[in-house]
Amino acid sequence: MTDFFERSLIVHEQLRGKLRVMGTMPVESRDDLSLAYTPGVARPCEAIAENPNRARDLTIKHNSVAVVSDGSAVLGLGNIGPHAAIPVMEGKALLFREFAGVDAWPICLDTQDADEIITTVRRIAPVFGGINLEDISAPRCFYIEDALQDLGIPVFHDDQHGTAIVLLAALINAARVLDRDFTKLRVVVNGAGAAGTAIARLLRCAGQAEDVCVGVEDVVVCDSKGAIHRDRTDLAEYKRGLLPYTNRSNRQGSLHDVLENADVFIGVSKGGLLQSEDITRMAKNPIVLAMANPIPEIMPDEAHRGGAAVVGTGRSDFPNQINNVLVFPGIFRGALDAGAAVISDEMKTAAANALAAATLNPTPERVLPDPLDKSVAPQIAAAVARAARAEFG
Repeated sequence: MTDFFERSLIVHEQLRGKLRVMGTMPVESRDDLSLAYTPGVARPCEAIAENPNRARDLTIKHNSVAVVSDGSAVLGLGNIGPHAAIPVMEGKALLFREFAGVDAWPICLDTQDADEIITTVRRIAPVFGGINLEDISAPRCFYIEDALQDLGIPVFHDDQHGTAIVLLAALINAARVLDRDFTKLRVVVNGAGAAGTAIARLLRCAGQAEDVCVGVEDVVVCDSKGAIHRDRTDLAEYKRGLLPYTNRSNRQGSLHDVLENADVFIGVSKGGLLQSEDITRMAKNPIVLAMANPIPEIMPDEAHRGGAAVVGTGRSDFPNQINNVLVFPGIFRGALDAGAAVISDEMKTAAANALAAATLNPTPERVLPDPLDKSVAPQIAAAVARAARAEFG
């Protein structure tokens, strides 16, 4: 079996980083120097001073994203701090460039105070066209993202919305393959952190109009204590915020209880929670999307043994990998191209529909494109840009 952990360590030791800065204009003569730097550079500076919006036209702002983390919730490693988070943020920046031609840079902050993070992002925002918040623990991630929506550039917490978008696309195609009515699916989401809350909202509000959610009608979210319902008195504010659009029938009990007759299980929690017997209690031919890493909530062979018709995980060594790399490059590319100030629910839904459509002839073993398919990001970008221009002009 390939040992990716040790091989990755060796590669990082050899490269000492996965990124570098490259110029877009030559500096081979005095004329070049005068255009790139002094004295010529004074004119674009003056143009921007007269109209700050021209920074989008005249600088790297038009194509740059900051990948910002405090290292508090890195992959499956937890709170490992900003220095240890650098390899992940470098990797994310590399994927931005490879899949969407976006210039991204890792910004790992030596603070886990939410207000300090907000202030720091505000201070660095002028040079960037977008902010990708990454691996920041809940509930602080919700507060930080919400507080930065007035920056005038897209601020997008990928652990929330990237996961939700790729999950929505997978579920759209799984329902299509199994000839199910997407809106009538009974869905159980296990995990009420960043990803779980975003998934629940996007599933319910995928077709939102006038504050009425018209997506999947029946979504129940579970945390470590079971179903999140109206009668619980121990709910944090962000979990209570799920109640207006989830668990309309106020189902109660453990995860195992609410899985009874469910059509879909979505896991964004921890590994080894379910057995094949739990899947047999679900509706016939259920959909199981178990995304905990590195060990999913239930292994694919166990899920199939219980009768699952479509199984997906977050891992690359099983079919139907649900991977954010399918989403974040394209959604930022589209937002940057449209000059969008935010990434709206309509843009997220457009991204999910484009990703679903990019999966040609989906099957139970393939409800999403290959994560390495570089044709996907441009398709998502075009759909997101169209949605942004239709919504914001």
